[in-house]
Amino acid sequence: MGIWTRREAMNITVTPQGAVGAEVSNVDLNDLDDGTLSELRSAYAQYSVLFFHGQKLTPAAHINFAERWGAINVNRFFTPVENHPQIAEVRKEPEQKFNIGGGWHTDHSYDQIPALGSLLYAKEVPLMGGDTLFASCAAAFDTLSEGIKDMLRSLRAVHSSRHVFGKVAALPDDMAGLFANADQATQDAEHPVVIRHPLSGREVLYVNPGFTTHFVGWTVPESEALLAYLYQHIARPEHTCRFHWQPGSLAFWDNRATWHLAVNDYHGERRLMHRITVEGEPLTAANA
Repeated sequence: MGIWTRREAMNITVTPQGAVGAEVSNVDLNDLDDGTLSELRSAYAQYSVLFFHGQKLTPAAHINFAERWGAINVNRFFTPVENHPQIAEVRKEPEQKFNIGGGWHTDHSYDQIPALGSLLYAKEVPLMGGDTLFASCAAAFDTLSEGIKDMLRSLRAVHSSRHVFGKVAALPDDMAGLFANADQATQDAEHPVVIRHPLSGREVLYVNPGFTTHFVGWTVPESEALLAYLYQHIARPEHTCRFHWQPGSLAFWDNRATWHLAVNDYHGERRLMHRITVEGEPLTAANA
C-alpha cells in the first residue's frame, strides 16, 4: 500500500497506492481552505489520482470543488444530471449487460485541448464489485527501453470520438439511450505520443485503446502492432492500482497521466455515478 505521508499543517493524510494514485483522508471537500487546496494540488501532481471516501456532496458542492481546478467541460454525449448540465450521469441498470467505460481509456483525448481531469462521485454502488482500475502512463514510459523511448518521442497520434460516440459507433442494444448527440461526434485531434506533463514535468505516454486510432503518417494496420504493444505494457499490473467504491467516494484522476477502466462484474445491480470533467491546456511534446 505504500508508506503513509502525514501533511501536518493541513491535517490531511495521503496514502500512496503504488505506481499511481493516493488515498486522501481527514478532508471535507465541502470545506476547503486555500492551504488545503494547495496541498491537494501538490498530491495530484505527484500521484495523478486522488481518492476520497465519506464525502457528502450535493451537485452544487461537486461543481464548486471542480471549479476550483478550472473551467468545467460540459459533456456533449452523456446524459446530464437534472438541472445540472455540468454533471454527466454514468449509470448501469440491473438489467444491463454492458457498462460505460468498461475498457481502458482516458477521457477527452479526442479534443484539441484534452481535459485536465475528471471527478467521479459515487451515488449508488453495488454490494460487491464495480471497482475502477487506474494505470500510470508515466510509470509505463519510465519502464520502456531507451531505444523505444527515443522512437516514440518523435511520433504523433490521431485520436477520435467518431467510433465511440458517433453514428458509426457499434453500441450494444442495452446501451441505447445512454449517449446523445451522435451527430456531434466529429472530433479528431493529433497529439504527441510522449508529452511533458504540465504539472509534474514527467514524460508520459499519451495513447489509449479507447480513442487513439493510428500514428500520424502511418496507416491503421501499420499502427496496430506498436499500439497493441504499448497498450499491453501500460496495463501491466505494476503500473496500476484498483479503487473500491463506497457511497460518497470520489476519485479525481488526471486525464493527461492515467488510464482508467470500470470493472463490469456486478450484473443484476445498479451503479450510479456523477462525473464532472475539468478543461485542460494544450499538450506539449516531451522533446519540444
